[in-house]
Amino acid sequence: MRFAWLRTKEGRDAPTATLSGRLTLIAYNVAFWVPVVMPIVGVTSYRVGFMAFLAITLVRALINGYRVNVMPVAAAERTPFRQP
Repeated sequence: MRFAWLRTKEGRDAPTATLSGRLTLIAYNVAFWVPVVMPIVGVTSYRVGFMAFLAITLVRALINGYRVNVMPVAAAERTPFRQP
């Protein structure tokens, strides 16, 4: 929300997504859902699925915290680790 507000305040257009950015976002989301789906279909145990899901969630939280609090606004808008 902060980035959209700053973009409209400064009169900038939304950044366009590149092919590599879209592929990175797809891989990022697939890596998030794999530990959820694998225990449901019986490939791994629920304990392994929970541990993998917890690790990926913590990594995503760290990436998002870095993107929101550390990166400059222009760079944060171009990163593929954001909501489209």
